[in-house]
Amino acid sequence: MPFVGLGLYYVLALFCAVHVVRSGQQLYWLFILFAFPLLGGLVYFFMVYLPESRLRHGARRAVGAAARAMDPGRAVREARANFDATPTAQHQMQLAEALLDAGAAAEAAAQFAACLKGPFATDLDIRWGAARAGLESGQPADALAHLATIVAAKPDYRPEAVLLLRARASGALGRGEDARRDFEAAVQRFGSFEAHAEYAIWARASGDRATAERLQAEIARITQRWNAATRKLNEPVLRRLRGA
Repeated sequence: MPFVGLGLYYVLALFCAVHVVRSGQQLYWLFILFAFPLLGGLVYFFMVYLPESRLRHGARRAVGAAARAMDPGRAVREARANFDATPTAQHQMQLAEALLDAGAAAEAAAQFAACLKGPFATDLDIRWGAARAGLESGQPADALAHLATIVAAKPDYRPEAVLLLRARASGALGRGEDARRDFEAAVQRFGSFEAHAEYAIWARASGDRATAERLQAEIARITQRWNAATRKLNEPVLRRLRGA
C-alpha cells in the first residue's frame, strides 16, 4: 500500500509537470514538483492549474456570448443545417440546445421531446434540457415532471440547478410553499449569487418584500467583489433581477 501511495504522488507530479511544459509556466516548477512530488503537486494543482482552467472556461463563455451577440441566429442556423443534412440524435440535441439558447423555447421543447422518444430516453442531460425548455415555454408542469424523473434517477444530478428550476416551476404554478422550500434549500446549501437572485425575483413577484430586501442585501455583498467579466457572464440573471 505505501508503494501505491508513492506512485500516486508521482502521477500527480508528472501530470503537473506536463501542464508546466505545455502551458509555458516557469520552469522552476519542475524542480519543485520532482523534489517534493506530493507537496509540490498539490500546491501547483490548486495555485496554478485550477485557476487557469476556470479562467479558460470563463473566456470560452465570454467568446461564445460575444459571437451570439454579433450573429444571434448563427448557432441555430448551423445546428439546423447539421440536423437537416444528418438527422442523428446528437444533431437533434444540438439543435434543441441552440434553439433554447436563442429563446425559441417552444420549438426547443419539441426537439427535446423527440429526443426522449428514442434510444436516449434515459439521458439525463436531454431531460434537463427538456425541463428548462418546458419552464421557458410556459409549461411549468412539464418542467416539474422532467425534474422529478431526474431526481428519481440520480438525486445528485446538478443539485443546485435542479433545486432552482424546480422552485421556479413551482412558483409559476402558484405552489408558493414548495417554491419557498426549494429556494431556501438552495440558498442555505449553496449560497451562490444565482440562488439568492432567483429567490429574490420570486419573492418580489410574490409580494414578499421583506424576504426580497434581505436577499438583495446579500446580493449586493456578493456582487461588489465582481470584476467586469464576472458581471457580464451573469448579466442574464442580473437583467431579470432588475426587471423584478
